[in-house]
Amino acid sequence: MHHLSLGPSRRRATAAATRPRQPRHRLGRAAAVVAAAALLTTGLPAGPAAADDPAPAAAPGTPPASIGPVNYAVAVDESGSLKPADLERERAAAVRIALGEVHPASTVGVFGFASADNAGQHPVDEVCPPTVLDAAGRDRIGTCIAKLHSRAPDEGQGTDFPNAVLQGVGRLGDGTDPAVPRVLFVLTDGKLDVSDSPAYGDPAHRAAAGEEALTRALAAAKAANIQIWPLGFGAEIDRAALDRMAAGGFQEGCVSLPGARPRASVVQDSGAVGTALEAAFAAAHCLRAEPGKTGRPPADLPVRISPLATVGSIVVDKGDPQVTATYFDPSGKQITGPQSDPDSTFEFSGRGQSVESLRITDPVPGDWRVHLDAPEGHRDQLASVSVLWRGALNSSITLTPPSPRAGEKAVVTLKLQTRKGLAITDQQDLKDLGVTAVLAGEGFPSVPVPLADDGAAPDAKGGDATFTGTVTVPAGATGRITASGTLTASGLAADENRPAASVVSPAVPLVTASFSLDGGAGAHPGDGVGGTLTLRNDDAVPHTLRPAVTDLAAGLLTVSPGSVTLAPKESRTVDVTLTVGSAKAFGRLLGDDGVTVGGKVTVVDTSDRDRVLVDSPLSLTVTPPPTFLEQWWWALALAGAVVVLAVLGLLVRRRITRDRSTPAGLELLLLDDSGREIGKHTASAGSRGWYEFEVSGVGGPHPRIVRRPGGTYRVQRSQDGGAVLEIRRRSPSRLSADTPVPLADGLSLGLGAGRRTGPTPPPPRSDERPFATGPSTPSSDYL
Repeated sequence: MHHLSLGPSRRRATAAATRPRQPRHRLGRAAAVVAAAALLTTGLPAGPAAADDPAPAAAPGTPPASIGPVNYAVAVDESGSLKPADLERERAAAVRIALGEVHPASTVGVFGFASADNAGQHPVDEVCPPTVLDAAGRDRIGTCIAKLHSRAPDEGQGTDFPNAVLQGVGRLGDGTDPAVPRVLFVLTDGKLDVSDSPAYGDPAHRAAAGEEALTRALAAAKAANIQIWPLGFGAEIDRAALDRMAAGGFQEGCVSLPGARPRASVVQDSGAVGTALEAAFAAAHCLRAEPGKTGRPPADLPVRISPLATVGSIVVDKGDPQVTATYFDPSGKQITGPQSDPDSTFEFSGRGQSVESLRITDPVPGDWRVHLDAPEGHRDQLASVSVLWRGALNSSITLTPPSPRAGEKAVVTLKLQTRKGLAITDQQDLKDLGVTAVLAGEGFPSVPVPLADDGAAPDAKGGDATFTGTVTVPAGATGRITASGTLTASGLAADENRPAASVVSPAVPLVTASFSLDGGAGAHPGDGVGGTLTLRNDDAVPHTLRPAVTDLAAGLLTVSPGSVTLAPKESRTVDVTLTVGSAKAFGRLLGDDGVTVGGKVTVVDTSDRDRVLVDSPLSLTVTPPPTFLEQWWWALALAGAVVVLAVLGLLVRRRITRDRSTPAGLELLLLDDSGREIGKHTASAGSRGWYEFEVSGVGGPHPRIVRRPGGTYRVQRSQDGGAVLEIRRRSPSRLSADTPVPLADGLSLGLGAGRRTGPTPPPPRSDERPFATGPSTPSSDYL
């Protein structure tokens, strides 16, 4: 396994990673370039200048340098024992392998195999010569794989594994770069059968000859550094034969992890071949596999893409070429072309085939959605979606104390982060991860530091992607010391790491410093978060200290001031500000829920060989800027309350005014000449503030008040709570409970309490005329 050195100078480390080596180790280097192992430097720092040396820029749309191509071949069993449905599933599986590859420079060849039972027959049928898996190559693969077919009796129907393996050795070892990993997949439903093949001698000895030939073929594969991953399905599987092929090829995988060692897979249910093959494919290539959902169209199938992913392929096994797939990112945006997102690139492959894929460079992390649809008659096939991806990890390593004394115990903490320096919150991204550390320095041999993330002291919390261990600085330490970490993970590579480098502290340090972050640990883009440095210089000369924020992407967080000078014998506190980058600097990393920025705050004494005085891990949650409503909700609420109160006041005022102006509810009392009440009538709303009425039955035993538009009398409510009575051709009279107004024939009109004593009478009929219209005179005539 190659150690990909990513230390203070990434450019220098990259050069070291590409230095020629002996043939056996070249494959190890190639495997690491595939992003199999993520290893962080164990060497000494090259100094401040090297630490800031920028990495060479990659071409747009290309995967990170730690992700390399793979050369592989797929051997598909075409023997006569195959049922048509089984061969169709093998075709789909072969397409799935090809479209699941994430590197555009990888190559794949596909061939069928059976046996040569007569002259003119061939045991191997190459349908797809080695094809580069760029956009055009991916589309060609689906077309040529369709040529795979079940052998007819006159084509040879046995199962010739030796020739299948040798075909793979020839294609993968012929003119290909030995530094690029080589993998042969064997898809088969049976066992070795060369009983009808004359090339293996007389019939009585053909089985033994076939076994010997297979042994030689596997040895050739191993010598050519070719891994073999067999996949068998059905009821007639010879598991021992498959295990033998897996163990006979090259055994060094892309990482030294059990899951990366070649192995055979057997799927009893042939319908699950794609899933099992995908798992084997991911392990062989050191990819991560994220299975999605299954369903029949029309359906929406979700699948997750990790925030660690730098490149990946969403593979859709549709089961029917008539099924269409539409892709949506976590925000719901449809992916329609190569530049559907300014920060990602996209490549569609296999559209119009039974298996298709969307390859994404620098994908948006989160839950993606694939919408499947199909015309009537093409909706019975079960479809599935999955993601194969490679990614990158960053880490931040600290020493506590930052400059320990010789013989002193120190705590080494390695915090895993995304390649941008953000916290990792989903632990499924860290499965099968190996983490170790080493302390190196002047005056002593390197000391291994066991690390754990189990919550046992000194580890503060288990399962939080922070690994901690304790080491005693050797008594012989005399100068510079470095704590560095090593990560080994399938599908994850080291993007960049800066080891914890310092110098051994004297028994009584002359300059000390401590840092504290003020208030909470949350901010918005552009905010400044306050902190305090407490500094002391007991030396007789001045010292210049340099605060910095490290181990996260440029532009996300900066610190000021960038330099502090302490006079001799001076002690003071210094206010510092951590300034959060703009929303543009975070881009889509910010998301709706915000992100947690990692990294650490350091303070080095530039006057004392960059001795580290502060090495403090940082965790700052950055949330999106508040919207206008979120920022000014209180003002809007207050303004709304004022408006509501004003409207209510207006309504109340209008109600009062209306109640004061309308005659509705006035109690009109009809009195005889002795002042005795002989009738009561409640006025309704009337017209234009007046209630018009007549006195009926005058001179009779039962006079009464009746409403009559245009009648002799009308009343109107007055502002003082009483009323005004108008009688034709008379001056208006004030009407109250205490002061009745004479009418005619000894009758008079009084006013009751003025309460609304019942429901308001209905409005006048359309055939009733207002008081001031028709034959009656206007109100001015009454005055």
